[in-house]
Amino acid sequence: MKKIVFLFFAFCNAMMFSQNFDKKLAPTIEELRDFISLPNDAINGEDILKNIEWLDQKFKARGFKTTILQTEGQPLFFAELPKVKHAKTILFYMHIDGQAVDPSKWNQEDPYKSVLKAKDKEGWKTLDWSLLDSKIDENWRIFGRSASDDKGPIVMFLNAIDLLKENNKTIPFNVKIILDTEEEKSSKPLPKAVKKYRELLLADYLIINDGPLHVSGNPTLIFGCRGITTINLTTYGPLKPQHSGHYGNYAPNPGFILSKLVSTFKDDSGRVAIEGYYDGIVMDAKTTEVLKNVPDNTIQILENLAIKTPEKVGSFYQEALQYPSLNIRGLSSGWVGKKARTIVPATATAAIDIRLVPESDGNRLKKLIKQHIKKQGFYITDNVPTLRERMYYDKILKFDSGSITNPFRTDMNLPFAVWLEQLMASNNDASVVKIRIMGGTVPISPFINELNIPAIIIPMVNPDNNQHSPNENLKIKNITYGLQTFYTILSTPLR
Repeated sequence: MKKIVFLFFAFCNAMMFSQNFDKKLAPTIEELRDFISLPNDAINGEDILKNIEWLDQKFKARGFKTTILQTEGQPLFFAELPKVKHAKTILFYMHIDGQAVDPSKWNQEDPYKSVLKAKDKEGWKTLDWSLLDSKIDENWRIFGRSASDDKGPIVMFLNAIDLLKENNKTIPFNVKIILDTEEEKSSKPLPKAVKKYRELLLADYLIINDGPLHVSGNPTLIFGCRGITTINLTTYGPLKPQHSGHYGNYAPNPGFILSKLVSTFKDDSGRVAIEGYYDGIVMDAKTTEVLKNVPDNTIQILENLAIKTPEKVGSFYQEALQYPSLNIRGLSSGWVGKKARTIVPATATAAIDIRLVPESDGNRLKKLIKQHIKKQGFYITDNVPTLRERMYYDKILKFDSGSITNPFRTDMNLPFAVWLEQLMASNNDASVVKIRIMGGTVPISPFINELNIPAIIIPMVNPDNNQHSPNENLKIKNITYGLQTFYTILSTPLR
């Protein structure tokens, strides 16, 4: 009976929402367009402050009390509505900052000046913004940096608040918002900041609105994300680059030394060959069933990647994400292309990222990698080797270790998780995709560890949004989806 009442509540909310939606879509798009016009590269502090000023005005206009939280890096933005006594609290996490842009790679003059486009047989066609005054096509897209990652969801949230007020709806729980300003820079100040502002951030549940829907486009709930850490490995040849004719058969080439080393990291199937790397991970029947319920299309994935055979870390895509990865994200030695030179390089570097799962520990994995490298006969140092070290050791490697962002995973059977799933199901015709853990990283672990609360990711944007890349975009249909999802969550009593 309680479930029937709950579903009726959600259905009524959706019906009420649809009556006001048409007149709200255009203002939402215009507000997003205005927000996108503010550059938000995470490395530019002045730009981030302008974004915070914009948000401060917008949230205050909706009745929120706002606070700028100072950190060791960029400040965080916090907002909350007047408290409902004896009610639970949901903390919403999103981020303000975006990836850097290279305007020459974009199909528009300025990535911060939004462009409205429609696709036809010949490709993407630019539309006039005045078309928003007529019927809006849900397949149109807004192109601009951070349209989808992550300004779109923030503006959807603000306009869902407007709709609630227009419909005289009361939010039946307390609402807090925390907006990160260095998410694209690994959110290094976040752990200390969450500890410092613990009392202000206290909540019962955490909802993260970041990332894309499942590739099917179905409503998606994600119950965890992998963490990340990085290392840089540098090998050494001659003290300075040398003429390859004079020293090509004499001075050791750091590129060959490095390539031989990294080739020992994985076997021919793509599995990490470092002893103990996958320890602690068990795929039981129940977990496998959950993973197989995700409607992935293996053939389509292979075609999109243009590969014949995937690595064998897991027997299918979702299973592969349950293991820590070991990825060479970049290799560098000497020069290539038109700048190629006939030299024996002085150094070679492999930039590596490691995606972490709850069963793995970043420090432990890096220790295992170090041990493996030592077994290959290397002397390992944290600094550029001295002349004395260079003359004493044949194989030298500099090991630079990056910071660690921890993973998380929430129990899919928690009452809050069930509440969200039923709510999403009542709000959509398609079935809800439940993902145990996603491959990417959101820096949420400080909240989970410090506040001791469950976290669930509710993505809003289209899966083909080009986030982090040129021509990032947001589909109008997903603005509709985001508005409706926020509206339903914020107007439905917690079970």
